[in-house]
Amino acid sequence: MKYRVLIEQDEDGIFVAECPSLPGAISQGKTREEAIINIKEAIKGYLESLKIANEPIPSPISEEIIDIYG
Repeated sequence: MKYRVLIEQDEDGIFVAECPSLPGAISQGKTREEAIINIKEAIKGYLESLKIANEPIPSPISEEIIDIYG
């Protein structure tokens, strides 16, 4: 299962990662790579808690990158 993750560097240089499909699934890291590892763990934990609570699993978001001049 693949989920879209947004990663931004904050004013302190920390990389913050969040998954828009899973509200509250946010993590961070000192490097981009560390933030990715951490958000993967956060997503796994989020999905596991939904399964335990017998809640539906949100569908991944699909996206397209379009060329507005093409």
